[in-house]
Amino acid sequence: MKKKHTQPTAIETEETQEEIEVVVQEPKTKEDTITFKRSHFYSVLVVVAFLAGILIGYFVWGLNGTKAVAANPQTGQAAPTQAFRRYNIPTDGFHSLGPADAPITIVEFSDFQCPYCSRFREQTFDALLAAYPGKIRIVYRNLPLTSIHPQAMNAAEASMCAGEQNVFWEYHDKLFENYNQLSNELYTQLATDLGLNIEAFEACMTEDKYLEAIKADMEFALGLGVQSTPTFFINGIAVVGAQPLTSFTQVIEKELAGDFPE
Repeated sequence: MKKKHTQPTAIETEETQEEIEVVVQEPKTKEDTITFKRSHFYSVLVVVAFLAGILIGYFVWGLNGTKAVAANPQTGQAAPTQAFRRYNIPTDGFHSLGPADAPITIVEFSDFQCPYCSRFREQTFDALLAAYPGKIRIVYRNLPLTSIHPQAMNAAEASMCAGEQNVFWEYHDKLFENYNQLSNELYTQLATDLGLNIEAFEACMTEDKYLEAIKADMEFALGLGVQSTPTFFINGIAVVGAQPLTSFTQVIEKELAGDFPE
């Protein structure tokens, strides 16, 4: 059904505070995120985009990054860092859940084979929507970390093909429930379970119909300086990692109260 994408060998990169700043988050650990590998990414074009993203990320996130209030793990005291920054993240044309006119839009850059993205879906996603009924719109954008997750791209394509038949979010949930056992056979089985037109689904997968759209998502994220999944933008304010519910609500409460500049 679906030809396998060749996955490159990659070298893990190091994250620094200058590369990504978070508005409100718990002290960041390696358990919270999965970090990009820097070498051999799809094609020369994507490699160049990645390197450009790192450079842009250093200047944009590091010099003009969001104001962070991150606790010192030794003293427990919070200290402010850079000046406030709100990012412009397009949402039109992407799969979304919630009212179009919701006062809070959360854009998630995510990977279906990422265990921390699955953790966010399992532990925080529903609780966040329940905490602010009718006030949150979640927008999903793809950022498959193909150098470390061999099924991430195929899963992203499968979700888009399911979305073509108006079951993106149901399929999204099933993929995260099965993030550690993704396969081409599973994608077809999930499509069958959800009552999709299998012939149309398989044709969509075989043709790589949404491959370029997913690559465009990846390049956009890299251009921002995003280097790990999941990464969120709450009305353009960055929060990185599978943070607990309180990390999101603190930002949302301040945003609803008008405490952040436009």
